[in-house]
Amino acid sequence: MSTVEFYNKIDKITGSLNSFAYNLTKSSDDAQDLFQETAFRALTNKEKFRPGTNFKAWMFTIMKNIFINNYRKKVK
Repeated sequence: MSTVEFYNKIDKITGSLNSFAYNLTKSSDDAQDLFQETAFRALTNKEKFRPGTNFKAWMFTIMKNIFINNYRKKVK
């Protein structure tokens, strides 16, 4: 998958990702930070995405894992 196609796929689900981030964090600033971190990690690891699998689920999993890791850091 080319970089342009990858960016287009992220663009298509930006609204859903932002909504999910807000539901997790309950704060618009934290949601925006979570979305940016998710997009950054997805772009740096785009070679790990396997074509033919569910891109939206892959992105949501990245976001959920980042949120969980950040939450665990705060609790400690």
